[in-house]
Amino acid sequence: MGKIKTGVFGAARGKTMIEALIAHPEAELVAVCDKNKSKLDSIQKLADDKQVKISLYENFEDFYNHDMDAVILANYANEHVPFAVRLLKSGRHIMSEVLPCETMAQAVELIEAVEASGKVYAYAENYCYMSAPFEMRRRYERGDIGEVQYAEGEYIHDCASVWPQITGGEKTHWRNRMYSTFYNTHSLGPILTITGRRPVQVTGFETNVNTERSPAVSFNGGGGGIEMVTLDNGAVVKSIHGGLKREPGSVNYQIYGTKGMMESNRWSGWDVSGMSAYIEGEKLCNGKLTHYTPENYITSDTAKSVSGHGGSDFYTTHFFIEKILGNPDGHKYSIDVYTAVDMGICGILAYRSILNGNIPVKVPDLRNKNERGAYRNDNACTDPKMAGGQVIPVSPYFDADSIPDEEFTKCRQLWLEGKNAE
Repeated sequence: MGKIKTGVFGAARGKTMIEALIAHPEAELVAVCDKNKSKLDSIQKLADDKQVKISLYENFEDFYNHDMDAVILANYANEHVPFAVRLLKSGRHIMSEVLPCETMAQAVELIEAVEASGKVYAYAENYCYMSAPFEMRRRYERGDIGEVQYAEGEYIHDCASVWPQITGGEKTHWRNRMYSTFYNTHSLGPILTITGRRPVQVTGFETNVNTERSPAVSFNGGGGGIEMVTLDNGAVVKSIHGGLKREPGSVNYQIYGTKGMMESNRWSGWDVSGMSAYIEGEKLCNGKLTHYTPENYITSDTAKSVSGHGGSDFYTTHFFIEKILGNPDGHKYSIDVYTAVDMGICGILAYRSILNGNIPVKVPDLRNKNERGAYRNDNACTDPKMAGGQVIPVSPYFDADSIPDEEFTKCRQLWLEGKNAE
């Protein structure tokens, strides 16, 4: 098999995947699509600097018709499934950025499209590949801390100041329709890949909403989102994420097992490389505590040349290419559609829990065809275009639709001027 001819849909978030593909010895970046011409201009400059030829498209249909083996979806986070399904049916392999699906019906549709196509689907949850959680996975598989009993995943990222730059002041931008537990896989995802366990129940919680500043920027997808997840071995996970006030932001993972525990450094901001581990010895409550910075145990000079998200952006792309090529590392470490959906639907179902008084909600195993029927027409979400008659509120505590249009106009003006909110 020759180099994998790959296209990228979305030149903003897709920039690091583009860099990874240019650097990867087994891939050939052939096309990039984005509606924003200035983004394409920056990719053209990169192509010129790297002396590679890339076809650039503003129109998706033209991009779709380009000769490609695989496509990386880095478009809006709530629009991945429609494009993934269409591209899978056309015979292309797919890697999807966060999130995997917007609704339960999409979860079923995506899984069945992957199964019918026989093509590779990979989920680009890059936080799973940061140095500390990737090392935790190796050590957990080795049995260092025994079987998981309790775990925590945390992704605190206050985006209020950059809201104009990431939404463009668009009232209908997906981020302005995002509920508290929607963007959950940065906190929950690594726990599932470290332990290899499946979620079976979730209970959701939402903090009160911060409206101290302009609601068009400080609403930030509702309050903080929390999922309390029960795993298939009875272990419990706390997953927390959202725009709570903390600088630097927090990305942190803790795994407590029957023989010890591991955790990443909580005050290192976005640098999730250092970690600590405690392993109990032969005597109860008597063990060894170590603090260290691991180097990813699958690494190369090529990986080190791609810096996005602490280098983790390289690994999402690398293992996708490796899986297409049929290599063992790709099959082991690329996140498949079932695990991706497990991560994503915990956020969807946690919000249903919130809207219904924080009741526990079963998480179906959509690997099982018999469990899919109940969700095949379940389009409930906060996006009126997708939900149809099943639209749900953006927050139980705050009416996002009540934000005056002039607030979005102010936000858009900041975007036009290249300024952040203050």
